[in-house]
Amino acid sequence: MRKNIISIFNKVFKDQCPGKKIPKVTDSLVLLETGLDSFGFAILIVELEKKIGIDPFTASKKAFYPTTFGEFIEFYEKHKSKK
Repeated sequence: MRKNIISIFNKVFKDQCPGKKIPKVTDSLVLLETGLDSFGFAILIVELEKKIGIDPFTASKKAFYPTTFGEFIEFYEKHKSKK
């Protein structure tokens, strides 16, 4: 799951932020510091749903707003196991 998410993030980042250096993805990387804007994150969520088959933000009964990449990945992993 982690590898897929990072790979898709890198692809979306290249498309949305041409010419910018892709940030090193770590669990502590703050999502607001990745370089993607809200539109970029929306595209990331759509791409993840296409590739992984889930959108945990709509599947979750409780609103959750991850602040780090580690929390973001964990959120996907948690909901993948419920599928």
